[in-house]
This record gives sequence, structure tokens and C-alpha cells, in this order.
Amino acid sequence: MISKRQIKTITSLHQKKYRKLTGLFVAEGKKVIEEFLNSNFELDTLFTTDVDLFASDRKITLISEPELKKISFLKTPNTSLALFKVKEVSTIATEGLIVTLDDVRDPGNLGTIIRLCDWFGVKHLVCSQATVDCYNPKVIQATMGSLTRVNVVYTDLKKYLSETNLPIYGAFMDGSNVYKTNLPATGILVMGNEANGVSEEISNLITEKISIPRFGEIQQTESLNVAMATGILLSEFRRA
Repeated sequence: MISKRQIKTITSLHQKKYRKLTGLFVAEGKKVIEEFLNSNFELDTLFTTDVDLFASDRKITLISEPELKKISFLKTPNTSLALFKVKEVSTIATEGLIVTLDDVRDPGNLGTIIRLCDWFGVKHLVCSQATVDCYNPKVIQATMGSLTRVNVVYTDLKKYLSETNLPIYGAFMDGSNVYKTNLPATGILVMGNEANGVSEEISNLITEKISIPRFGEIQQTESLNVAMATGILLSEFRRA
């Protein structure tokens, strides 16, 4: 059974200020929850309608389906919901292939980009302060557990890029054809805001502007989704 106080706390976690205040975030569904349970994230509370879904040594609270509906952020609740403690990350990457996000606002895009980083072996994702919170419930669901394997840091992006010794590549519509560009194994890839692209102050720090060429005959497509573009560019960085 779940208390009214717990319901109030959980439902408040859709807002960043309450995640920051409580130090908690929500994960839903057996697969996503298992990913966090098997990582270095610390479990706070686990609610489920089926206790047999998880190992018996877990601290589990059995709840009914109507109770799960009250606390779930999903249109169709998925048997289980867990609260985990936010992991404070302060170490910022200085080597390897790093992805940085300049004010990406859509939770689905961020979640997909985190999954892409996981897939392509990018361990560090550096985000501007205005980029959507990686502990947003929609981001958590979109990552499908990949957040447990990607180090996400929020920082002053301009300061970070101005102090690095790594080559900085930025995604632009008018950049060099990425398929004809020699890309290094080590460097920084900057992806911009969904509507405005990379900001002017960040673009001034870019070492080389790259783009994904359009091959359609009419070529009227305005741009690619930022997550889709990230996947294509990471594939090219890993080609070598």
C-alpha cells in the first residue's frame, strides 16, 4: 500500500525543482528499473503490482493497479515504478570522443541521444545548463537504461569548450560534407538546439563545421531531427 504523502512526493517529481529538492527521480517498467538496480545508482523505493518481478532481497512495496495509475507518468502504467537517488556528477571529460549539447530542450531527443552515446561507446555527454534535465521522467524512459552507462554533466558550455585542447566539431547546415571529412577518434561533437541550432557564442569556438548532405532530388527538407543527426554523425566518427 502507498501513502498519500508518497503519492504527493512521487507526482511532484515531474518538476525539476522537486527532483533537486528531494534528490530523487522516477524510473518505470521492469527493464528500465532493472538497469538502474544493476548499476551504481542507489534505490530509494520500489513499487510494483507483482513482487515476483524482482529479486526477493529488494525492498519492495506491493501496490494495486489503481495505486500505480495514481503515481505513474505513463499513459499505460507498466507494473512497476521505482525511485532512485540522483547521482551527482562533477567530473567533466577531457579525452576520448565526447558529445556536447547546446540547449537541447526536448526530453525525447535527449533520451535518444543518451542511448546513441551508449550504443557508440561515448561515455561522456556534456550539456549546457539550459539543456533538458536528464532525470526528467520522459528522458529516463527514452534512455531505456542507457543513463546508467553514460556520464551526463551540466556545465557552462562556453567555458568548457574554450578551455579544451580537443578539436571541436559542430553540426551545421552549411558545414563540410561529413562523408568527405577525416574525423578523429578523439574530439568533441557539438549538437545544437532543435529550432536554432548551435548558438553564436558556441559556434565561435568550433574548430570545424560539418554537415549531413541532402540526397533527395527536390531537397526541400528543412533539417534533420537533432537525435537522428547525432546518430548519423556518431556513426561517421566511429567508422575508422
